[in-house]
Amino acid sequence: MEQIKKRMEALRIEADEASHLAEELKVKNKQLEQENLAKEQEITSLSHKNQLLETQVEKLEGDVGEHKKAAQEGGTHAMTNESLSRKLQVLEEEAESADRNLRETNEKLRQTDVKAGHFERKVQALEQTNAQLETKYEEMVKKYNDVKKELDDFVAEIGNI
Repeated sequence: MEQIKKRMEALRIEADEASHLAEELKVKNKQLEQENLAKEQEITSLSHKNQLLETQVEKLEGDVGEHKKAAQEGGTHAMTNESLSRKLQVLEEEAESADRNLRETNEKLRQTDVKAGHFERKVQALEQTNAQLETKYEEMVKKYNDVKKELDDFVAEIGNI
């Protein structure tokens, strides 16, 4: 009886292991099926891409033929190219001159801005000094009027004596 129990236990363990292994294999099978599907999709995509590239190659081959023909006609274009190159050189020289003038103007403008800032600070300082002097003047006028009143009162008092 004891041996049967051990044998049963061993069979259960073996059955559990087999079940676990079957689950692992199912998971692995599912992964492989998904990988296979992805590979099939990639093959389809690459086939489509290959067809597009073949079409593009045919178009490019046609373009090469047209370009060879255009290259043969390039003799007349050489003179036009030379003329345009000279015009481009003249325009580049004019652009350099305009750029120099612009830099000089910017420098003068910067100097003018610096001077303007300096004079603005001077004006602010003078306005502040002017305000202080006006305040001082008003105080002195008040003191003068107060002293004059005292003097008038004093003269009136002396005149009454």
